[in-house]
Amino acid sequence: MMKAIKRIVLTGAMCAMAALSVNAQSKTAGAEKIWSAAKANQWYSQHPWIAGANFIPSNAINQLEMWQAETFDLKTIDRELGYAEGIGFNTMRVFLHSVAYTQDPKGFKSRVAEFLAVADKHHIQPILVFFDDCWNNDPKPGKQPAVKPGVHNSGWMQDPGVPALKDPKEMGILEHYVKDVLTTFAHDKRVLLWDLFNEPGNSGKKESSLPLLQNVFAWAHEVRPDQPVSAGLWDWTFEKLNTYQVENSDVITYHNYDEEAAHLRVVQLLKTHGKPLICTEYMARPRNSTFGTVMPMLKRENVGAINWGFVMGKTNTIYAWDTPMPGGEEPKLWFHDIFRQDGTPYKTDETDLIKKLTSEK
Repeated sequence: MMKAIKRIVLTGAMCAMAALSVNAQSKTAGAEKIWSAAKANQWYSQHPWIAGANFIPSNAINQLEMWQAETFDLKTIDRELGYAEGIGFNTMRVFLHSVAYTQDPKGFKSRVAEFLAVADKHHIQPILVFFDDCWNNDPKPGKQPAVKPGVHNSGWMQDPGVPALKDPKEMGILEHYVKDVLTTFAHDKRVLLWDLFNEPGNSGKKESSLPLLQNVFAWAHEVRPDQPVSAGLWDWTFEKLNTYQVENSDVITYHNYDEEAAHLRVVQLLKTHGKPLICTEYMARPRNSTFGTVMPMLKRENVGAINWGFVMGKTNTIYAWDTPMPGGEEPKLWFHDIFRQDGTPYKTDETDLIKKLTSEK
């Protein structure tokens, strides 16, 4: 979900990840609550090859529109998760939002439970995401902004957002949110993994996101759910953030929108940690990060493959990050997404390949 286009410079990535590998040998406080490589690999071996997409229903512009009571649409979610089941996806990465929880904690958790029930019906174990440093920085409850034609993720909201974090009381509110949700679903086998923080440091925040990153890991380790916890690496220049994420994650998750050869080098370097790898974002067609090029490599390397985008809709992710089309016409080459809203694939050769890869043992 990178707001600015970033390419990995391989020499820089090698140096940064070599440093991470060394640093990860030092244990942080409370390390007994972090899974060992042996435990992480045992967990990974109990699952089929993990494959899926980042999911938000096509009629939601952001996480609040997905989860608020007035716009929570289980019928659309059910239909679109059916598309996922039809191509063999067994997980979907789904963003929660603290504002939706704070409005109505009991109702929010009830809706999460309803979502998990529908996902389970389709044989899908979701990854649930807590915080996010991407896109608009002032989320508000209630009616969400209208779509800006041709603009990628025009209404997506950060969590918690910049104004909220200026409130001294906010960290306590966020702690209650995270611990309550984690405790409620800590033993729920329908949840695959907890992704604690999406792209920490994005939107120019950099190391200012470190305190919240440290806190959310501490809260998760205190609850210690049955499921693994992680936060994905995404920018190799963020040494302090990356080191903390690697040292405190049960399994290693990461984002990569590069072509196959560059992506493979990152996989090879991250494997030095000895823990399972799950790519929680990839696939941007104009950048040659595609199902045809990258997904087979991830399958060969036994790396989980979760692409960005599923059904074209209000998030406008058929458009590129920084190439708006204000007229709203459909781009000749979609940036993300797999299906039209009626379930028709954008490219049948892609869905055929996905079905082939997900059905292979």
